[in-house]
Amino acid sequence: MPKKIRVEFIENFLIVWDSADGSELYKMGFYGKPLGISKPKIPEFNVPLILDLMEGLYLAEKGIITVYEGHEKRKTSIKKLRQRARQLYEEFEEKYAVYRDLRDNGLIVTPGIKFGCDFAVYKHGPGVEHAPYMVSVKRAEAEITATEIVKAGRLATTVRKRFIIAVPDLEKEKIRYLIFKWFKA
Repeated sequence: MPKKIRVEFIENFLIVWDSADGSELYKMGFYGKPLGISKPKIPEFNVPLILDLMEGLYLAEKGIITVYEGHEKRKTSIKKLRQRARQLYEEFEEKYAVYRDLRDNGLIVTPGIKFGCDFAVYKHGPGVEHAPYMVSVKRAEAEITATEIVKAGRLATTVRKRFIIAVPDLEKEKIRYLIFKWFKA
């Protein structure tokens, strides 16, 4: 097994200080954001890589990274990362289940905040293509109005994306994906 990449846990983020390791993670699946480079044109860069907690938890669970924190550089447990993520993200467990499912199926998942959704999802990756999907995570018991669906659909059409609602069932470990297709009447 290749060496685990060392990552430092600082507040709500994980930082890969070694730029070669950061470049490797980025090449592996467009993980993280290179510090100060919004859309890297090449996967090699000479700056630290910033991972959000969701990405970091996923990579730690997969055994790809080892997370350390503090001056003593203590190893941080997956349990602690998950606890911190629960504090940071609303409905973390549902969102993380969807993130993990999409990643496990070979898709590239990035935060979707600029599209008003939970995730922007790519087949090939940012910079290679525009994200073809925008995904919002909803609990099965959550209500969604027709107006909300129309708003999301109009936004998705404007930015040329497919609008998807992901409905995770944590007990059954299944996720239903509702994909909306818009047509002119």
